[in-house]
Amino acid sequence: MWSSENRRQRRALLRGALCLGLVGTLSACGFSLRGQVAYTFQTIALNGAEVPGLSEDLRKLLGRVSGLKVVEHSKDAQVTLDLKQQTDDKSVLSLTSGGRAREYSLTKIYIFRLYDKDGNDWMPPGEIEIQRTYLYDDTQRLAREIQEQRILEEMQQDAAQQILRRLQKAQSPD
Repeated sequence: MWSSENRRQRRALLRGALCLGLVGTLSACGFSLRGQVAYTFQTIALNGAEVPGLSEDLRKLLGRVSGLKVVEHSKDAQVTLDLKQQTDDKSVLSLTSGGRAREYSLTKIYIFRLYDKDGNDWMPPGEIEIQRTYLYDDTQRLAREIQEQRILEEMQQDAAQQILRRLQKAQSPD
């Protein structure tokens, strides 16, 4: 019979061996933490009056980046991110046998440009298109509206993350 102290020691050894095995597996597959994000500019201004939701999401994300300052006016910034346009679309994907909508597709398209004070592009003007689908239940109208709003917010946050990743590749035109 094992004493309670021996059982505790055995469990601790098994946990340690399991943790070592997990760390070894992760390092063998090439996993590594993302680390610090580096941008080739130190100050950025956001020009996004036409896209206020995305502009606010980007402002929050960029504000968290160390070594990068978000300024209010383009004249004070090294580069300006111009959020030119947002296009929203909602279309029916499938119908029930009674001819009612069963499945919808939501599409958001964002167009943006990154340039300096002289108007030189730091990267080619970009476009991000995000698409999601969801099932529609006629009996749960309120739940569907909440679900659709949540999906639209997630799409906007996804677009902000994608723009942030693209900004990492921006290079001075000089």
